[in-house]
Amino acid sequence: MEKLISSRFNLQFVPESYILPSERRPRNVKVPLFDTIPVIDLGGEVVYNRSKVIQQIKKASQECGFFQKSLDDVMEVAKEFFELPIEDKASLYSEDPERSCRVYTSIDYANETVHYWRDNVRHACYPLQEHIQLWPEKPARYWDVVGELCRISEEAQFVAFGSNL
Repeated sequence: MEKLISSRFNLQFVPESYILPSERRPRNVKVPLFDTIPVIDLGGEVVYNRSKVIQQIKKASQECGFFQKSLDDVMEVAKEFFELPIEDKASLYSEDPERSCRVYTSIDYANETVHYWRDNVRHACYPLQEHIQLWPEKPARYWDVVGELCRISEEAQFVAFGSNL
């Protein structure tokens, strides 16, 4: 648990093990910007024109990398999760990459020479009913918010490809 960035208080400096050497730092990375985000109706439209919805999903995925209903709630609940007291996250902390739901820091902490300055919560989503009970219980709305994104993603995949994950 002491490795988690979110468990450290009153840091006066960045630990040396988190400073990426200058030659490995990203340089002027260009990130494409979009004037609009595609909106795809997975409700009524899919019933009447399935092929149109499939094409919209494919186009949005190719152009934007992912279609979006709204990730604002997911980002907000993730922020709330990492702001929880350390005691609330302790039972989920694990360095075992095989654990189905875990909180950890960096990517491969034990084998890295430079660590990534981030904590992560990672869990399986599909099938949702088999995994959701393993997710964090706090904040209280975590299951609802993240579960909704999983349901939307699964529904879009089903519409586009005609099968479940």
